[in-house]
Amino acid sequence: MTLYEELRQQTDQLTAAEQLRLMSYLAEKVHHPRPETKQYYWHDIKGITPYPLMGEDAQVWVSRSRRMSDVVREGAGRGQENEPG
Repeated sequence: MTLYEELRQQTDQLTAAEQLRLMSYLAEKVHHPRPETKQYYWHDIKGITPYPLMGEDAQVWVSRSRRMSDVVREGAGRGQENEPG
């Protein structure tokens, strides 16, 4: 059974109001289709930003973020709820 046939059978279960609503939706979709969005791949977008993007090396940022998370977790383990300032 094709998708069309399956959908056609399912529409038989809709009320008249729901069928009209579906017709309106489909008619609008046909008259005003969405523009297709281009799918990007990593090799398409690599290198399009200046280095370093936010003024900081990515590995430095990752290391700092991990250290901060470790400090927060250690503080939570000791019953402290405030993040380090």
